[in-house]
Amino acid sequence: MSRPGIAFAMHPERTEHVVSDELLQRLEVIGRLLDREPLQNFSDERARRVLPETEILITGWGAPQVGGEVLAAARRLKIVAHAAGTVKGIIGEEIFRAGIAVSHAAEANAAPVAEFTLAAILFAGKQVFRFRDRYVTDRNRDRTHPMQRLAIGNYRRTVGIIGASRIGRRVIKLLEPFDYRLVLFDPTISMAEAQGLGAEKVELDTLMRVSDIISLHAPSLPSTQHMIDADRLALMKDGATLINTARGAIIDEAALLATLATGRIDAIIDVTDPEIPEPSSAFYDLPNLFLTPHIAGAVGLERMRLGEMAADEIERFLKGEPLRYGVTLADLEKMA
Repeated sequence: MSRPGIAFAMHPERTEHVVSDELLQRLEVIGRLLDREPLQNFSDERARRVLPETEILITGWGAPQVGGEVLAAARRLKIVAHAAGTVKGIIGEEIFRAGIAVSHAAEANAAPVAEFTLAAILFAGKQVFRFRDRYVTDRNRDRTHPMQRLAIGNYRRTVGIIGASRIGRRVIKLLEPFDYRLVLFDPTISMAEAQGLGAEKVELDTLMRVSDIISLHAPSLPSTQHMIDADRLALMKDGATLINTARGAIIDEAALLATLATGRIDAIIDVTDPEIPEPSSAFYDLPNLFLTPHIAGAVGLERMRLGEMAADEIERFLKGEPLRYGVTLADLEKMA
C-alpha cells in the first residue's frame, strides 16, 4: 500500500517553526513529502505538479484559499489539516461539501493566548505598567511608594471573563490557584456549567460593573460586534482594566479610545479593527493603553505546537480514528 502524498500550503515567513525538521521527519514516516517548500498559490507550475498527488494538505497562516481550484486539481485529497486557528477564510465550503475531512490547531494556539492573558491579568492587577512608567519618568520612587498603599494587587479582586470559548476556559483554569472572584458572561452556557468551570455566571452589564479586570474571549460575530460599547464602558469601575486578545471588532474602539482619554480606566489591547491602526491613531499614544501587535497567539517556538497538532490529527485520520479537532461546515458560523 503506497504512502499518502503530503503537501504544504502556507506563507513561509509567517509560519517559521510550524514545520520544524523534527516534524518533517515525523511526516516522512506517515507519508510521502511531495515538496518540502509550502505552496503559496495553487495555479503555478509547482502546484500543478504537486496537487494531483496530494492526499494530505497541511495549511497554515498565509495559505491561499482552499476551494474549488484545489478540488479540481487534487482529486485524491482526503484531509486538510490546518496548522493554525480558525479555518474561516482559508477552507472554502466546497471542501466540506466534497466530504473532505478538515481539522484545525486552534487548541494549540489557545495555549499561548491563555498564557498571555494570565500575564496581562496579573500585571493589570498590580498596575505594573503604571509603576514602570512613573519610575522610569521620575528616576526615583517618590510617586511609586505611595501607589503601593492603594487598593491594588491580585488578592480578592474580581476578574470578568467574557466568553467561555476554548481560550476563555483555559484562562479560567489558569486562574484557579489565585485568590480571585471569577465572573463569566456567556449566553450559551448554564449557571451550572459556569459553576463547573469555577466561575459565577452573570449578565454582561453586571460583569462590566463588578469586575476589576475584564478579559474578552468571545468570537467575532454579527451578534458580538461592538458588544463592548460606550454604555458598557461607562459601567466599568474607575481604575479597572479591559484586556482584549480576541477580535478588535468586539469593541467600539472609538468609544474605548474616548474613555481611555479620560484616564478613568486602563486597557491591554492585542487586537484591533483594522488589524493595524492608522499611524495617527490614539492607540499608539495613550499612556494607559498597553498595545501589542497581535502576539498573544503562537509566536516563535510556540508555533511548533501547531504543526505537531496537525500531525496528530493526520495520524488519527489514517488510523480511522475520529479527529479530535475536526471542523464541520456548521462550525464555521460559530468560529472567530
